[in-house]
Amino acid sequence: MTIAMPTATVEGIQLTVTAFRPDAVIGTIGLPTLLQLVPSPKAEEDKRALKYASGSVRRHAEVRALVQRMLKSTQKGRNVTTYASYIASGVSGGHGAAWSTPPITLWLDGQPGAVGDELVPGSGICRITVLPGSPVVAIDGETQVAAWHELYDAPERFGVTFEQLSRVRVPFELYFGISVQDARQIFYDRNVEGVPVAKNLAMSMDQRDIGTQIAHRIAETVKVEHEGKVVPLTKLVQNRKRQLTRTDPEVVTLSALRVLVITALHGRAGLNLSSSTVHDADLPDHVDIEQAERELVPLLSQLIAGLSPHFAARDAVSAPAVLAGIGIAAHQATSWAATGTRLTPDELVHIIEPVRFEREARYWDGVAASANASGTLNFGGGAKDSGGRVADAILGPDTDHGRRIRGW
Repeated sequence: MTIAMPTATVEGIQLTVTAFRPDAVIGTIGLPTLLQLVPSPKAEEDKRALKYASGSVRRHAEVRALVQRMLKSTQKGRNVTTYASYIASGVSGGHGAAWSTPPITLWLDGQPGAVGDELVPGSGICRITVLPGSPVVAIDGETQVAAWHELYDAPERFGVTFEQLSRVRVPFELYFGISVQDARQIFYDRNVEGVPVAKNLAMSMDQRDIGTQIAHRIAETVKVEHEGKVVPLTKLVQNRKRQLTRTDPEVVTLSALRVLVITALHGRAGLNLSSSTVHDADLPDHVDIEQAERELVPLLSQLIAGLSPHFAARDAVSAPAVLAGIGIAAHQATSWAATGTRLTPDELVHIIEPVRFEREARYWDGVAASANASGTLNFGGGAKDSGGRVADAILGPDTDHGRRIRGW
C-alpha cells in the first residue's frame, strides 16, 4: 500500500507585478522582503564574512560580481551612509513630500519558479514566485539597496524605527530569463548612456539648498519691464538649462543667480561652494537662514533691478563669472563680512554703476572672458576661474582691470 503525495506547490517569495515585456515586470515590494531577496552588497564584499556564509549567499556574490562594480573603497560605497541618512529623513517625514528614490532594477539569474494567472482580467497584473536561493541582483540602484540594508541593520542610528521601515514599499523592475551579457548591457545602458546633469544645474534644482531658496525669493521680488509690461523676474529666469542661447526668451539662468547668492553670502569662499549644496550648517558663523534672507534679498534685488536693462540686452552681467564677482563685492555690504572694506548698499551701487556690461572685448577680455581673433568673447571659464578677477576689478576701480571694465 502506498500513500499519495501532496500535489507539488511552488514555495518562495511571491511578488505582485505587471509585465511590460515578456522578460520584465514592474511592481512594489515591502522593504523586509527586498532585503531578504537581495543580500547586502557590503556584506558580500567582506571576504572573511563570506567565507562562513551559506552556499546560497556565496553563489549570489559570484553572480553579483558578474554584473556589478565594487562598493568598497569607491565613491559609490562612500555614498551609502549619506544616502541612508537621506532616506531615513524621508521615511520619518523630515523632507515632507519633497523626496524620492528611483525604482531599483533587479535581475533574476534564471526564471521565476511560477507565474500565476492574471488577477484582474486584461490588466496584466499577476503573481510570480522567486524560488529560495535564486540569485537576484540589483543591476541599477545598488547603492540604494546597500543604504536600505544599513538602515535596517541599525535604524536607531538614523532616527527611524523598525515599525516605520516595515511599512515602506520600494518600487522595482525585474528582468528574468536573460543572459549575463544582457544584464551587463542593461547595467552599461543605465549608467553610461544617460546624460548626467551638470552639478551646478542640479544644485539649482535643490529646493533644500539655501542658495536656491534665496535665488527664488529674489527672482520673485524683482520686477522688470518686459514687452511693455512689468513682470516678476522669475518669469525671465531659465530653470532647466545651465546656459542661455540666443533664442531663449529668458535673460538669466537660475544657476547663475544662485552663484550670485552664494558669493554674496560667503564672499570669495563662495566660489568653491558654487557647485556644492549649502545647508544651514554651511552658513557663515553666527548667521542663520532668516538673517541671510533678510539682508540678501533686498540687497541683491536692488542690484538686479538696477541692472535689469543689461540683463534684457543679454550683456555680460548674465554670465556666472560676472555675477560671481558682483556677489563677492555685495558680500562687503553684509553685516557678517569679516575681511576687506565694508560697504553700504549705496556705496556698492556707486562702484558698480560705471561698469560697462556690454559684451565687448575691450571691457571683458582677460577679466571674465577670452576673445578670439575676431573679438568674439567666450565666458566659458566660469565663476571659479574668473569670479575673483571680476570682484577685484569691481572693488578696485584704479587697477588695470578696474579701469578696463569701466572703459576708462
